[in-house]
Amino acid sequence: MSDTTTHLGLPYLLAAQAQKHVTHNEALRLLDAMVQLSVLDRTRTAPPASPADGNRHLVASSATGLWAGWDLNIAFWIDGAWIRLVPHTGWLVWVAAESLSSSGPAAPGRSWASHATSPTRSSAW
Repeated sequence: MSDTTTHLGLPYLLAAQAQKHVTHNEALRLLDAMVQLSVLDRTRTAPPASPADGNRHLVASSATGLWAGWDLNIAFWIDGAWIRLVPHTGWLVWVAAESLSSSGPAAPGRSWASHATSPTRSSAW
């Protein structure tokens, strides 16, 4: 059995593991970054100078600096460090700067597909 879940790579708690809270908190941090995914933008190739805790960006192609090699991945700033989230087919993201949604790459390294839709509230809500 693997030490992580198949789809999201969340760490499992292991039977003889010490400090289970550390593993549990790591899984919660990853879920917080991935569920209801919304990024600030998708045009940055380098990290912003002063990110706020929880900021997420869809890294543009030809990334540099700390994001070098993270092209088309999600960069998540938490606890003073960047965490890389590698998207999987079927992921959806809201790009706040453009008010549009985008679906994940069909294969690693492929572009995200944009969907020019704005969120609307149904009268059924």
